[in-house]
Amino acid sequence: MSNSGSRAIVIGGSMGGLFAGILLRKSGWTVEIYERVSAALSGRGAGIVTHAELCAVLEAAGLDPKNDLGVAVQGRKTFDRSGHVIGTYQCPQIVTAWDRVFRMLLEAFPESNYHSGKELLRIEFPGEEVVAHFADGTCAEGEMLVGADGFRSTVRSQILPEVQPSYAGYVAWRGLVDEQALSERARKDLFDCLAFCLPPGEQMLGYPVAGPNNDLRVGHRRYNFVWYRPVSSEQLKDLLTDENGHTHSLSIAPALLRKDVIKDLRDAVRKLLAPQLQEAVNLNPQPLLQPIYDVETRHMAFGRVAILGDAAFIGRPHVAAGVTKAAEDAMALATALESGNDVPKALRIFEQSRMPVNRRIVERGRDLGVYLQPQLSTEEEYRKAEKHSTPASVMAEIAILDFLRG
Repeated sequence: MSNSGSRAIVIGGSMGGLFAGILLRKSGWTVEIYERVSAALSGRGAGIVTHAELCAVLEAAGLDPKNDLGVAVQGRKTFDRSGHVIGTYQCPQIVTAWDRVFRMLLEAFPESNYHSGKELLRIEFPGEEVVAHFADGTCAEGEMLVGADGFRSTVRSQILPEVQPSYAGYVAWRGLVDEQALSERARKDLFDCLAFCLPPGEQMLGYPVAGPNNDLRVGHRRYNFVWYRPVSSEQLKDLLTDENGHTHSLSIAPALLRKDVIKDLRDAVRKLLAPQLQEAVNLNPQPLLQPIYDVETRHMAFGRVAILGDAAFIGRPHVAAGVTKAAEDAMALATALESGNDVPKALRIFEQSRMPVNRRIVERGRDLGVYLQPQLSTEEEYRKAEKHSTPASVMAEIAILDFLRG
């Protein structure tokens, strides 16, 4: 069966939605992407460790991952509290900024088919098509709908309302710093590697990414840091409460963080981190708080509806597979639909191919992050915490997908 003339509605205009839109178009589908946010999307300081699998999907999408994708690092270092290197690990990788990959994808998708400010209200299934209804009173019709609308997915909430994000027991503080703002020592020590610092029960890492407008020149890049810290559910509620006493659900915008929360963070920086990494955090005027959640769905296909990326599964960031997972989900979807099967059957094939992989990614993230949880409750958790918390293990396991290839 030819896909020529078939219409796909993609809900969500971030990475997963763009990968799906581009790959489906290459298979002959007419694709319209609908993004809830009206302003330009931004990674808000997020960095990406790339993998061969991500580069393969970029190539399949007609993009060139060899064209200034990011910064090449040769390995990893672990620093102690005084700033001395206590471990190294050879591991060549390309690290990049979320914004760089997003812009590559956005430029490859027709602007006229990308619709911002379109909040999905509900989905209907009249006959052999899907209808999406939006908050502005408009609707879209197609033979298939793809939910790529992230961990707060409206599509998932309609199909599987019982699936909710589950808090992991710790948060990440993230941010970007201009390379030229750092001292000469910090630049020398940090810009050739993934750098780690491991206060008891915590994990700090950082790496270089491109500067604004994908500037890869030495001196014009930025430094991306992520600091994981255990936080109880009660403490998280406090962190998500703004100056006006309003407690936000799941996350909070950086500008709404209370001044005392930022002060506590600065105090912890001084007490716990290597001097080089202290600089990186202290030079960032507005750190981003990211509570860590797990999401694991029971299905990725529902008749003529598919969900992919973070709408279906969220693995903890230690695996560094979020963008790669969304890209491979989109690739598997497009491949299944090329098989000549009808849409519901093709989506079942897609689901069967991706569910086992995504479950392994979620489980791996839990294993790598268990020692960051405020409390351990089982002997198995204690065993995994001991196994994955040493400098040697952290450097050999974080942001590496060998567990999927073996």
